[in-house]
Amino acid sequence: MSVSIDRSIAVEAAVLRAHYAQAVLPIWRGPGFNSALQLPYEAVAAADHAPLPAVRYRAMACARQLYVFSQAGEAAHAEQLFHAMCRYFHDEKHGGWFYSVDPEGAPLDATKDLYTHAFVIFACAHYASATGDRDALRVIADTASLLQARFAAADGVLQAALTQDFATVRAGALQNPLMHLIEAYLAAYETTGEPAYETALARLAESVARRFVHTPTGAIAELPIGSADNRLEPGHQFEWFYLVKRAGPVVAASGLEAELARAFDFAQRHGVDRATGGVCAALDESGSVKDATQRIWAQTEYLRALATRGREEDLETLALQIPRFQARFLHPRGWYECVTPQGEVARADMPSTTPYHLATAYASLPG
Repeated sequence: MSVSIDRSIAVEAAVLRAHYAQAVLPIWRGPGFNSALQLPYEAVAAADHAPLPAVRYRAMACARQLYVFSQAGEAAHAEQLFHAMCRYFHDEKHGGWFYSVDPEGAPLDATKDLYTHAFVIFACAHYASATGDRDALRVIADTASLLQARFAAADGVLQAALTQDFATVRAGALQNPLMHLIEAYLAAYETTGEPAYETALARLAESVARRFVHTPTGAIAELPIGSADNRLEPGHQFEWFYLVKRAGPVVAASGLEAELARAFDFAQRHGVDRATGGVCAALDESGSVKDATQRIWAQTEYLRALATRGREEDLETLALQIPRFQARFLHPRGWYECVTPQGEVARADMPSTTPYHLATAYASLPG
């Protein structure tokens, strides 16, 4: 990598991090935070940061904010979020975590959702790493144990959603919750050093390789291979690429690293607009655009994947992509959640879940 490219990326990344610290984080310790319930609102308005009318609060959104403030070194705010998450969302009767509560904090959707449980583990791992909170370590262990006991399916994958009492399957295996469980187990292992999380990682990677890899492209599909109306999301290929690289030898036997090297190229070739750098939401199995919407999280995953692969041509692309991303998706009061291929704002409000994507991407950028 040339010195000029290196310096350019470092300067550009510093601008992104400054915007995050000065424009994004203050929203969520201020107007985006319900201080009475000690929970983040689901979203705020772009113009004045006023919270949108509260219909629900999700455990996953609270967990993502717990990660964000743990990573930001704001232990007092993170502690409030941790205790609120445990107070409102933990199911004392059946175990596990409710999907959502109502505006007063009473259970609203009591579904036991794998995606939610993955983020509880992930956030608590980062919170425990930052603070040493032993209650968070207990939450990680208890939740991971519950997943293996309650969510496991006969073929080794995990169900996506169950009823409150875990008696009935509401949704079978889906890619996205499994990917975030990989992320959660990585964080749990890095925080605790417990070999069981490495074992769980390896088993999970092998089941994903068996059920979700689209052989012609190496891409990981959203639904099990063979499902009707399946789709391939470029953003998820970039996200998987980073996670599997980070897991390294632990998931080597799955063969996912080689598949995702192909998937990266497929997603970049078919899913990234050459003129603007915008990453589309979804492709079909032939590589045609299925959903042209450009969501901010997919852009952040592209930045992180370029930095992770790190070849000279990737870093040259990254140096170009960061200012494109900044101009297209960021503004002085926050960000644009979704834009059209033509650059028109398709969703103007700002969800509390998005700072997690910004934080994870920016942490991987050089500089």
